[in-house]
Amino acid sequence: MASQCQLDSLLQKCTSLIRMKQLQAHLITTGKFQFHPSRTKFLELCSISPAGDLSFAAQIFRLIETPSTNDWNAVLRGLAQSPEPTQALSWYRAMSRGPQKVDALTCSFALKGCARALAFSEATQIHSQLLRFGFEVDILLLTTLLDVYAKTGDLDAAQKVFDNMCKRDIASWNAMISGLAQGSRPNEAIALFNRMKDEGWRPNEVTVLGALSACSQLGALKHGQIIHAYVVDEKLDTNVIVCNAVIDMYAKCGFVDKAYSVFVSMSCNKSLITWNTMIMAFAMNGDGCKALEFLDQMALDGVNPDAVSYLAALCACNHAGLVEDGVRLFDTMKECGVKPNVKHYGKACDIINSMPMVPDVVLWQSLLGACKTHGNVEMAEKASRKLVEMGSNSCGDFVLLSNVYAAQQRWHDVGRVREAMKIRDVRKVPGFSYTTEIDGKIHKFVNGDQSHPNSKEIYAKLDEIKFRARAYGYAAETNLVLHDIGEEDKENVLNYHSEKLAVAYGLISTSDGTPIQVIKNLRICVDCHAVIKIISNIYNREIIVRDRARFHRFKEGVCSCRDYW
Repeated sequence: MASQCQLDSLLQKCTSLIRMKQLQAHLITTGKFQFHPSRTKFLELCSISPAGDLSFAAQIFRLIETPSTNDWNAVLRGLAQSPEPTQALSWYRAMSRGPQKVDALTCSFALKGCARALAFSEATQIHSQLLRFGFEVDILLLTTLLDVYAKTGDLDAAQKVFDNMCKRDIASWNAMISGLAQGSRPNEAIALFNRMKDEGWRPNEVTVLGALSACSQLGALKHGQIIHAYVVDEKLDTNVIVCNAVIDMYAKCGFVDKAYSVFVSMSCNKSLITWNTMIMAFAMNGDGCKALEFLDQMALDGVNPDAVSYLAALCACNHAGLVEDGVRLFDTMKECGVKPNVKHYGKACDIINSMPMVPDVVLWQSLLGACKTHGNVEMAEKASRKLVEMGSNSCGDFVLLSNVYAAQQRWHDVGRVREAMKIRDVRKVPGFSYTTEIDGKIHKFVNGDQSHPNSKEIYAKLDEIKFRARAYGYAAETNLVLHDIGEEDKENVLNYHSEKLAVAYGLISTSDGTPIQVIKNLRICVDCHAVIKIISNIYNREIIVRDRARFHRFKEGVCSCRDYW
């Protein structure tokens, strides 16, 4: 019989399932399989190696008369990494019911299965068990646990696990920062990143990816620039994924020139995602011509565009009103072998009717939005019916249809839609805006907000703006207020939109000439767009507004979108 060293060597040479079966047959025929110390390694190899097979690993496992904890763990690890991670939870339950002793690795592998399957309830049960077993001092296990809570949406539970850890490693910090960033708590993610550095930790690639994601969500340019400087100093910019995140951060902060500068200066090889990120950056900032130029350039550089590349370029054409270029692109992508998916068909109803696949919810919602823009009631009703048939219950569907009716002053139909929303318990998403990084903080405003400490000064500034704007020929677009109220009330509603409040706060809180950055969760309205153009001229300010679709860069009375959005 081969020695332990010889067997380990044989295990390393098992690069195919056939070789594994040959080795397993050898172990069985020699009578040493039940007792050999390399049995667990053999099971692990069958479970997790690319050449392995989980069903074969399970078959081998069943041949073991008295499997050890390590034998169970070997298969559990493979199941947790498999396309069906829920099987890992079944395996864990079966093990827990038997005589085998569960250890920290068992819990860790089971929790990894929970994370991939988004199994919150099972994770809480394992949490209580690991406390009972006395595993709460295991850093790796607790890090896996907080990662599960973060990925399943319970950030408070994740934070509690993090705060109660008697000792942390870099993976613990990374899991918490990424969890906060991905869980719509980007302010806390940035604060934790800063705290991590203050406590003497050196962020790595994973850390900065989470922090950069948070900056992208908030449009937090100053924080993003600090992180970028750290990336350069620590030579983390040799990682293409980190460079892609930096490009995306600058693009989503509205500084496409800085994003392009990073793109040009990259020392590592650019990936397909790098090119796609840059094309989308130009698209979001309304530079359709540059986006199309980049699409051509990437092909010349030997990078084949994919469906995402073309979708980004089509978005650029849409934002810039490049209809002919959009049609040409659509034909080109099919000629290049890129099969259009349902998002590429989001153009108009005649395209929808000719599509070779069934339109999805996103496409019908896009058409409903176009109906609102063009005031097409009949088509809006058709799109709305299709969305109901497909089971969509999004507040946006109802709000868009209600707005189409309201624009035509069909108040009875508006009331009917609102009643349907009540019956279905659909709540409208309130509009809000952020003014970013004033005094190191992010300031949030909702329509008609009076909760801000500087509310009096903000409203006084808005009155001043309204008075000065009239000298430039401004008249409130009261037809945009989709409520059955008087003209004066409509004008007041418009004057206190969240983006106007955010801009006014920026004006009173920053020195002359300082750019103002605003992020809005919904599409900027026509009246706010007109007023902010005037503000940029009156106060000689560059104002960058990121709404849910794109960037608007206002300067000297002109917007980068050329009034097309």
